[in-house]
This record gives sequence, C-alpha cells and structure tokens, in this order.
Amino acid sequence: MFTGIITHIGTVRELVHRPEADVATIVVDAPGVLDGLPEGGSLAVDGVCLTALHDADAEPGVFRADLMGQTLRMTALGDLAPGSRVNLERCLLPHQHLDGHLVQGHVDGVGTVLEVADEGAWHRVRVGVPARLARYLPAQGAVALQGASLTITAVSSPDAAEHWFEVGLIPATLAATTFDGLEAGRRLNVETDVMARYAERLAQIPAPRDATAPADQEEPPDQAQPAEQAKPAHEEERA
Repeated sequence: MFTGIITHIGTVRELVHRPEADVATIVVDAPGVLDGLPEGGSLAVDGVCLTALHDADAEPGVFRADLMGQTLRMTALGDLAPGSRVNLERCLLPHQHLDGHLVQGHVDGVGTVLEVADEGAWHRVRVGVPARLARYLPAQGAVALQGASLTITAVSSPDAAEHWFEVGLIPATLAATTFDGLEAGRRLNVETDVMARYAERLAQIPAPRDATAPADQEEPPDQAQPAEQAKPAHEEERA
C-alpha cells in the first residue's frame, strides 16, 4: 500500500525486454530509496508496485525489478528508456502518516496528456482516458497519476465523445516529481480510487439473504408454513 506522496526520483539505467518469456527487467538508479528496504521489498515505480531486488554485487542505490508482460501492456513502463526519470515511493509503514490517499500500485490503465497550461502559480494538466475509466474519476476525487496523489479539478461530461480529467500541479509537486517537463502526448499511468471500484463491485453482486452464511453454502429451503390453526369451539358455535 502507498500514499501517492513521491519521495524520490530515480533514473532508469536499462530496460531489457525478453519477448520469448513475456517479461522484462528494469534497472533503476535510486540513491536513498533503498535504505532499510529489505530484499524483495515493494516500491512504486511511476505508480506501479514492483518487487525491488538489489544484488550483493550491485552498486549501492541500484535496484532491479522484473516486469510481467501484462504489466507492460497495462502501463506506460514499456515507454521508458535509459536516462528516463521515474517517480518512486516506498510502501507505507503502519506508523506513517497517510498524507495522500490509499494507492495500491495497481494501475488501471494509461492516459495521454492532452494539454499543459501554465496558469502562473500552477500548471493545469488535462489527461485523456479510456471511457472505461471515466466513471471512476469524479471532480474533487482522488487519482494517482504516475504514482502521485492528485485532486481532480475538472472532468469531461458523461456523454462526451472523448473523456478527460484535469489536475493542478503546484510548484511543490513539480519539484518533487517528474512532472516538471510534462508535454502533450506523453502517456501516464492512471490508478483510480479503489473505493469507487469496490463500491461498483458490491453493487453488481447483491449480498445473500443470510449474510452470516458462508459464501459457498446454499441457503436452506424456506420452512413450511404452519397449518391453519383450528378455530376455538366458541367461535365455531357462533358461525
């Protein structure tokens, strides 16, 4: 679990694709981010939760991670090249503050930057998204963009031909992330709010009548209704 608060920026050293195995390996130079992180610890790389491996003979501050084919297809990590900068965040510890929002590191899809506007004290960024993601992106809601927790400031209309949302980037965010050089056309990892996805799933599958019964246990058949009671003798006499 992550918070969407970027703590480090890493630099890609190499990204080696192995199509025959439907996998790739990324090597990232990230001084400081590995301090105290156990072997196999979780790191969010541009918002994607990866298992960080640091070999004994590797340089300090350098880690590698394996990327499955599905990860490459669902995210923008395949666009990276040597020299690319990436947002990094270590997994959340129980005693730490949740300064952003709950981020799983499970990217839902890829958005494309449509516009970057300099508003003076901040930048307004419009991101186009697939229609299937638009329903989970409400105005004033939360979104993880390249792993960074941001507030959605505007959205396209529900019946729009092309869906988009906007976020505002203040100077502190620009300084702490890789968004300082953002341009139209760049592909970005998008993770929607997990609470919205859970709510949708709960609405799709109604709860069983007996909510205490195990999920795989059939409900008992309805008990037979008791037979009609005989009328008292004094009522029969009146009849």
